[in-house]
Amino acid sequence: MPSSVPIRRLFVALTLCCALLVGTTACGGGGGTRAEGGTEKMAAAVAEAAPSPSTSVERQKLAKTRFVANAGLAAGAAYQWIIKPAKAGKFKKGAKGRRFAMVKAGLAGAFTYNRLKAAARNAQGDPTLAKAVAPLTAGIESLKDLPSKLRKGQSGDATAGIFDDVINQVKDAGKDAGANVVDKVPSTKQLTGG
Repeated sequence: MPSSVPIRRLFVALTLCCALLVGTTACGGGGGTRAEGGTEKMAAAVAEAAPSPSTSVERQKLAKTRFVANAGLAAGAAYQWIIKPAKAGKFKKGAKGRRFAMVKAGLAGAFTYNRLKAAARNAQGDPTLAKAVAPLTAGIESLKDLPSKLRKGQSGDATAGIFDDVINQVKDAGKDAGANVVDKVPSTKQLTGG
């Protein structure tokens, strides 16, 4: 125990030194105060470090990447907590764990709707992808009220079928535009927004 105390103090001292060094460097040598523009220098340093697409090709590539990420999360959540349990009969009356499955499906439905809306917004950054996804906006919008139906235990199998259809349409549109969507199951933390 006694030998760990100096190590902890050394670690704390090094951490503080590094924090001061980074702060001083980011503010341009520490000569500026807030009144003299030290905060602006720090903001400028952060802005320089953040990558931003500068050409239309880079913006289109970034739009496709974001579309694939959001659509993949939507597809993964819908499959894991809506489509798969529906196929397993978890939404049928009398099924063991039905209530819990319906609550998870409701959360997944809201998450899926949110991520599909984000994917549709992302698609606007790429002309080919925007053209492919444009006809699907009504289908995506139709998912808006379905999560509450799932939570209440209303028409679980039919609702799962609607989610499956919309997800497959989004995947097909992405594939046609050169943005292949792969299911990515989100963590429970992502699903609940925590």
